[in-house]
Amino acid sequence: MLKRALIGILLNAAGLFLIVEFLSEVTASQGIKVYLIGGIILGILNTFVKPIMKILSLPFVLITAGLFLIVINAFILYLTQWFINVMDFQGSFLAFEGLGAYLIAGIILGVINWATNIFLKH
Repeated sequence: MLKRALIGILLNAAGLFLIVEFLSEVTASQGIKVYLIGGIILGILNTFVKPIMKILSLPFVLITAGLFLIVINAFILYLTQWFINVMDFQGSFLAFEGLGAYLIAGIILGVINWATNIFLKH
């Protein structure tokens, strides 16, 4: 159980690293520290908040054939950014420039979460 949680945190941190590296609209400070903190926050939000959001938005998910999940992922990233910036982890910050950055990062996060779920089920 703990091993699975640690792997999930590391994969979320790696996903956040990929998002920051490949999207010029996303910036972060403090290197690995902000990625690990972000991985922990993403793990918590994906475990507790995301399932509730999926249930509440089920009609939108069905109407859009699942594309609304990108919006949910974008909102999870917004919450992650908000927590990192509000809690002020000794100068760590994460910044997204605009809605487009959230949506593209939401797609990347969705692929990473999908791969994580496949990897952790075996």
